[in-house]
Amino acid sequence: MTRSGPRQRGYGTAWDKARAGFLRSHPWCAWCAQEGKQVKAEHVHHSTPHKGDQRVFWDKSRWLPLCTAHHNRDAQQIETQGFRDAVKADGLPIDPSHPFYQS
Repeated sequence: MTRSGPRQRGYGTAWDKARAGFLRSHPWCAWCAQEGKQVKAEHVHHSTPHKGDQRVFWDKSRWLPLCTAHHNRDAQQIETQGFRDAVKADGLPIDPSHPFYQS
């Protein structure tokens, strides 16, 4: 099955404006902050994949400001594996969904 283009999935002019406003209000990557870093957010990630559901797409409580590295690496990792591999300074996984924490 071929994935539809971004505009067909809801990423149109209204999204461009909403995204820009969200990043003005949330300028720093949320996941970098968990790692003790301050990196500019470039992307608005849907923490719950919307899969075309416009109710989920526009639910701002599911939006997360991310830097390019976290958006392109870790967010994809969650969608494919179900968890992030990132670790804190103490070497323990950041993501509570990581298999390390499953008993």
